[in-house]
Amino acid sequence: MAQKYYAVRRGKKPGIYRTWPETQKQVNGYSGAQYKSFTTEAAAQAFMHDTPQAKSTAQAKTKVTHQASAAAQTTITVYTDGGSRNTGNVAGGHVRDADKAAWAYRIELPDHVETGSAGEFGATNNRMEIMAFRNALQHLVDLGQTRESILFVLDSQYVLNAVTKGWLAGWKRRGWKRSAGPLVNAELWQDVDRLLPQFTDLQYRWTKGHATNQGNVFVDHLLNQTMDQMTKSGAKSLVKPVTATQPAPKAKPTKAQAPQAMTHRSTEQSVADIARSLRDLPFTDD
Repeated sequence: MAQKYYAVRRGKKPGIYRTWPETQKQVNGYSGAQYKSFTTEAAAQAFMHDTPQAKSTAQAKTKVTHQASAAAQTTITVYTDGGSRNTGNVAGGHVRDADKAAWAYRIELPDHVETGSAGEFGATNNRMEIMAFRNALQHLVDLGQTRESILFVLDSQYVLNAVTKGWLAGWKRRGWKRSAGPLVNAELWQDVDRLLPQFTDLQYRWTKGHATNQGNVFVDHLLNQTMDQMTKSGAKSLVKPVTATQPAPKAKPTKAQAPQAMTHRSTEQSVADIARSLRDLPFTDD
């Protein structure tokens, strides 16, 4: 895996860090935290010194007002992401059996945060994106949070289009098939179709992946943390679901294999705990 430099421009202790766990300590619970990962130290340094100076106070206030208004429209915000370390080498190359893949979600409830992540070998990026969305929906059902106003923030246009443009309904009418042929991951889409009607108010928003949306950045780091810890021998469940009563820090709005590892974590439990636990235990369609 390529080396990373984590630049914390605004946080408890601004600076450049080499690991996500120590970076997370500087941004968790810090209102308006600004941070980003880079593959070179020079790029990280440039980010640290690229502080906007030209914006007027009025512009800044307008931006904050718009963000607050968007956040006030929903009670719960959910971030989901999926990824695969495809070693197929060429564009369109197939995922290999030994390639690592993982998904992650972050559910920001009014009084605490719940996160989850798991890994799978030989899975595609699209499969992981669907699983992140499906599992977040299921966990909300398990928490009894189906009648609240919920905003889903995703970087997968495939998943968003399937839900918001009627693709899902079309697949279902055809017996879970595409007009052009078989539907990959049909069993996951059937789960999504079963879960969606249980909610009364779901909203969706696309965000550019791995950019400035801190909730999306968080789930990207979490799924990469999961892949870092995956082994072919498998891993046992890390921890049981937990909850917390501390206020949750809001991020800025702006084939069927068993999971390798599953976690539900509170804000007080950092991703670093995942690594310590593992050492002790195991995508247009019509």
